[in-house]
Amino acid sequence: MRYLVLAVDYDGTIAVDGGIPARAAAALETVRASGRRVILVTGRRLEHLRGDLREIGLFDFVVAENGGVLYRPKTEETSLLADPPSPELIEALRRRGVEPLETGAVVVSTSSDHMTRVLESIRELGFEVQIIFNRNALMLLPPGVNKASGLEHALRKLGLSRHEVVGIGDAENDHSFLEYCECGIAVANAVESIREQAAHVTEAPGADGVVEAIEELIAEDLVRLESKLKQKLILGTGADGAAISVPPYGRNILVAGPSGCGKSTFATALIEQLIDAAYQVSVIDPEGDYGTLQQVVSIGNQRRSPTTNEVLGIIEDPKINVSINLLGVPLTDRPAFLAQFLPSLLAMRARTGRPHWIVLDEAHHLMPAIWGHTMSTLPLKLGETVILTVHPGRLAPEVLSLIDVAVAIGPSPRRTLEELGAAAGKTLDWPSDLIIEPSWVAGWLPQARGTPFAMRPAVGRAERMRHYRKYAEGTVWQSFYFKGAGGKHNLRAQNLMIFSQIAEGIDEETWLYHLHRSDYSRWFRDVIKDKYLADQTEAIERRNDLSTDETRKLIRSLIHARYTLPD
Repeated sequence: MRYLVLAVDYDGTIAVDGGIPARAAAALETVRASGRRVILVTGRRLEHLRGDLREIGLFDFVVAENGGVLYRPKTEETSLLADPPSPELIEALRRRGVEPLETGAVVVSTSSDHMTRVLESIRELGFEVQIIFNRNALMLLPPGVNKASGLEHALRKLGLSRHEVVGIGDAENDHSFLEYCECGIAVANAVESIREQAAHVTEAPGADGVVEAIEELIAEDLVRLESKLKQKLILGTGADGAAISVPPYGRNILVAGPSGCGKSTFATALIEQLIDAAYQVSVIDPEGDYGTLQQVVSIGNQRRSPTTNEVLGIIEDPKINVSINLLGVPLTDRPAFLAQFLPSLLAMRARTGRPHWIVLDEAHHLMPAIWGHTMSTLPLKLGETVILTVHPGRLAPEVLSLIDVAVAIGPSPRRTLEELGAAAGKTLDWPSDLIIEPSWVAGWLPQARGTPFAMRPAVGRAERMRHYRKYAEGTVWQSFYFKGAGGKHNLRAQNLMIFSQIAEGIDEETWLYHLHRSDYSRWFRDVIKDKYLADQTEAIERRNDLSTDETRKLIRSLIHARYTLPD
């Protein structure tokens, strides 16, 4: 089950004449019976809802006042999510004749006809106030408070994330929360901007449209809308420059190739994309390769193996990603560790939808061909998993049968994919004209029985940082030599940090000799491959109004700004 929460707007969406029709109430009960949660997200004040809405108990949470108030019907607990409205603002609005004027615990509402008077009042006071439209109504709220922020608070209470949510709405104030939900749906009577934003527009208006969407949610988990969702996981680019991507749900990706060929680099690029999009990631990390990634908490080390309860306790927070370091687990014990740990992780995923993605590095050690736990540990589809291995043929056959996308990295991608095909019982049809360029990889969709294709792999921040560090601290392929006129010196700078150190102390004659010949910008352009650094340096080389020390200082400052990286 992909979607665990239905978040629905009230007026114009599920409500008709200020109440929920019986057929819509019955549909909400069906959602709850399926094991999903239901959240009402509305601009209405809570006091009105508690008085008028008999079906309020159908909702796990009510986000009221356009994100300003959170209410839990089961316990009748109410939380203000922002400060109350300013009395000075309310008085200023009344002085200007803004009527009707409704004041809630957080929100102030009036007719959009009073827009000019509202702006004049805000300008007079100098307050920072957010204006939100809802068809013919106008709402004033503190900055940053909207339906999305309120929904986020509700989901945090449930231990869920936005990627498990289907949202349904109709009006301008639904923009934020429909954008926030993994799948946003507009009812047929929605305003045009909401219809354009949504992944799907129902055929029926209002409550009937909600019922229509619920029926498809229960029957098929809205699987047909997958291609319309905005989130994609970019694997790389094809020969035509177009992005090659997969949906962030329901896919198993195999990354295979010899040691040191870039498998973990490719996996890191995928991990970074997922984290950037707020998907939770758990990495089974046998060699401790992923513990230094930003926004990833490393658990375990060479002296201590992680425990299942420790990991599950930490990732109860949807915002935390983990690297589970197995260096403290003997190699022969790792398959048993996974057999014990993975079912608990997958049980949590069934309950909360998280972790959204699991990465299994060195999988041939974790799930070898002779692994006896395959049938009892792995579900029929698995899903949202990246599996890395040196030898596909050494993985359990049941694991290989689940692979949707295979990526072969290294000098012999055809051999790697042939090994996968032979082990999985699938025929590999390698195109006679397919050539994999250096630094490119081969992709294959085993389930679709397609032919392999060439792809430039995605590159993540960690790889770019490593690339920068190489130039800053490593040894580049062609050093810079401070020689001066007549070969006075032969001082070698094999990277930018050494270049900067020599530049600080080299004599004026030698420094100016290379400066006037544009040697510095040429090296930055041809060897370092940094066009920006080269262009800026070339501009300095051409200036006649700078002293020698000023040119040194400017060029060194450019280098340090771009390449001196935090530890």
